[in-house]
Amino acid sequence: FHTTALCSPTRKALLTGRNHHSVGMGGITEIATSAPGYNSVLSNTKAPLARTLTLNGYSTAQFGKCHEVPVWQTSPMGPFDEWPSAGGGFEYFYGFIGGEDNQWEPALYEGTNPIEPPKTAEEGYHLTEDLADKAIGWINQQKALMPDKPFFAYFAPGATHAPHHVPPEWADKYKGKFAHGWDKQREITFEQQQELGVIGPEAELTPRHDEIPAWDDMDPRLRPVLEREMEVYAGFLEHTDHQVGRIVDTLEQLEILDDTLIFYIIGDNGASAEGTLQGAFNEMANFNGKADLETVDFMVSKLDEFGGPSSYNHFAVGWAWAMD
Repeated sequence: FHTTALCSPTRKALLTGRNHHSVGMGGITEIATSAPGYNSVLSNTKAPLARTLTLNGYSTAQFGKCHEVPVWQTSPMGPFDEWPSAGGGFEYFYGFIGGEDNQWEPALYEGTNPIEPPKTAEEGYHLTEDLADKAIGWINQQKALMPDKPFFAYFAPGATHAPHHVPPEWADKYKGKFAHGWDKQREITFEQQQELGVIGPEAELTPRHDEIPAWDDMDPRLRPVLEREMEVYAGFLEHTDHQVGRIVDTLEQLEILDDTLIFYIIGDNGASAEGTLQGAFNEMANFNGKADLETVDFMVSKLDEFGGPSSYNHFAVGWAWAMD
């Protein structure tokens, strides 16, 4: 298995064990064409991993993001040929269809039925926590009713894809941690990776591209906003890690942790540059060609709302570059 550095193709490769072109996913579902390898349709000669496992006696469930459904199938009316719990081979699905979702007010499905979140953001709702609750409940039920039956759970939270939504106390843990900016952050990460042996001692850090502004060249008024973007992202990442930890704790409590194989892949296949050079309070402005609406004054006025229910935020290109 290799990441393709892109969402749908990587997920389809992971879920089938095949090259992404051979399963019709040469790009994300939204840019599918009629060309072979790019039509976003899974051939009936390529069985999904979940179906193979189901046919071999496993309980199977998918939780969270599903960006593998052809665009014309993504309505509650179907067709459901490639939805996880219909044609996708899973017995149970709880999550969302598409590339991203609001973590505070998600468009949720259980199976193929649209449902409302169990509570509101004001009542403490967050999608990743909900997904972890569902996964924990499903594993506990599966082990209670069929303790000798193996299971396959695919847990795919919307994190850490945009929008970067997280309770403020998680983001606040990182206050001031990124004041040095993205140029320095990249050097710090590079040095840590060499110390850990992730990259060799002979490796050289590639230079910043001219298209990406230096941290010191950014508007001083904007820098507190840029810092907050990264604080929110870091909090979002740790918050996600914590929810996965809750699932691992469940496996330990059930005394099956040592019998469970866990693959942990985080980050949604690489940081993304959709946030513009200054980041975005609402990334949909950029998607609709209106990024200029988010002036420096506007961004500063929204500083305390980044990551909250009123935002749909993304970090700046400089941070994406540093994180990759």
